[in-house]
Amino acid sequence: MAKVILYRENYFHNLKIISQQAGSKNKIAVVLKDNAYGHGLLEMATLANEYGITKAVVRNYDEAIIIEKLFREILILADTSFHTYSHTFHITINKLEDIYRLPENTNVHIKVDTGMHRNGIHKNELKEAIHGICKQNLKFTGCFTHHRSADELSTDFYWQSHEFAIVKKEVKKLCEQLSLPLPAFHSCNSSALFRTKNFDEDFARVGIAQYGYIENNPIFDIPNLKPVMSLWGNKISSRKITKGEHVGYGATYQAPKDMVVTNYDVGYGDGFLRISGEHEYKTHEGYQLLGRVSMDNLSLDCDKEEVCIFNDVKELAKLHNTISYEITTTLNPRIKKEVQ
Repeated sequence: MAKVILYRENYFHNLKIISQQAGSKNKIAVVLKDNAYGHGLLEMATLANEYGITKAVVRNYDEAIIIEKLFREILILADTSFHTYSHTFHITINKLEDIYRLPENTNVHIKVDTGMHRNGIHKNELKEAIHGICKQNLKFTGCFTHHRSADELSTDFYWQSHEFAIVKKEVKKLCEQLSLPLPAFHSCNSSALFRTKNFDEDFARVGIAQYGYIENNPIFDIPNLKPVMSLWGNKISSRKITKGEHVGYGATYQAPKDMVVTNYDVGYGDGFLRISGEHEYKTHEGYQLLGRVSMDNLSLDCDKEEVCIFNDVKELAKLHNTISYEITTTLNPRIKKEVQ
């Protein structure tokens, strides 16, 4: 059966680099949404807890409840059911209407749209939002935004940082007027954190960097991160083929010589994105993918009982003209995880 191996040493290496950049591991909130970017929600949460991380970010309540006992604070980004049964959970306010659909005493973080134009209230709605939170007896525990271009060489990062500085100033003024404790302020994702010198917010929401990747423009200083995940396949069957014979759907691969071809139990049904045979892909050990990836298997020019399909998705991301996030999050969550 196919499996994913997660490397504890690599993960802790990444968290150490991130902690140094943020100033402390207490200033890290690990983003574990969407099955921890395909790495396994409970597995990665357990490792983060082992390292001493106390804050996490998830997509919805169902994810939060799985890891509730592992963190002091869990920020839920996009749940529409609006139920909370734990003081650990902090619910994101993505629009003003959300305020009036939450139970009393719910911890809330206001998301402010500073230019992403995806989710979040407008900065001109801050007064209405904070007054509404007080009226509904909610607990205002955080205020944040999200950068749209922190990974690119543009002025957008500085413009949005300036916009969020204005937001923070207004929030502090309103909290003072209403005798409210100041919320935690946070704006940096992985790319933004590593573009920030003298990081001074309450914490950073670190997603892809913890898993060993960062999509920043190469002109920036790129940290020495290590991929945490590798994908392995087991042999289904092997066969000898002769020069000129073809392999797989569409007969896209023709053997240049007599050779051994082995099928492994990994395919696009497992989330290993389909490769049509028009592009060459080799594993890090140099084994060539032969022909098209099928739903449940793929073929390589080797005869090993078990083979590493990838231990770094950067080349796959280039082949598919996408980003590392898509390669890892596409993996089927049913694939067995093993921590080493």
